[in-house]
Amino acid sequence: NLFFFISTTTAPTATKLWSGGKSPFNVEYGKLMMWYFLMSDAFTFGAFLISYGTTRFATNGWPDPNKVFQSFPGLGSGYPLLFVSLMTFILIISSVTMVLAVHAGHNMDKKGVVKYMIWTIIGGLAFLSCQAWEWTHLYHEGAWWGRNPFPNTDGTISTTNFTNFFFTITGFHGFHVFSGVVINVIML
Repeated sequence: NLFFFISTTTAPTATKLWSGGKSPFNVEYGKLMMWYFLMSDAFTFGAFLISYGTTRFATNGWPDPNKVFQSFPGLGSGYPLLFVSLMTFILIISSVTMVLAVHAGHNMDKKGVVKYMIWTIIGGLAFLSCQAWEWTHLYHEGAWWGRNPFPNTDGTISTTNFTNFFFTITGFHGFHVFSGVVINVIML
């Protein structure tokens, strides 16, 4: 008697990672690279701000921002944080116009895309102009990397941590905005 032993083996089945709707793993290259860029941007700015926050709150003294940022072009001094508020407003509006340009693109509205992209570029250039004025003004007051003319809120001499962080973070952000303006001009 010959007995045939038939061995049954099952082939491993592929694990199904997604079972509903459109797979998130099937992403076009451009969108994936945009997400990588956004994540790297978020991590870089996050690292800057965490480093700033850690240093800021580990330091006993820090200059009063109401005194450091009290100047406004054409109006002079005595307007605490007014220019900073204007710059923030410009950034928010230019973000909104970019969202409107993307929305117009989804609706295949070429005129809308062009109109809102131009407004976004104008907003970016306005912000960069404001930042250039602010840097120039602070430089003429004696502030720069490694130099801090502003006393702490308690009147003691301040370290250069404030100016080093300020110029590094705002410089990186200015380059980010400049890059966005250039890319938007190219896409337009």
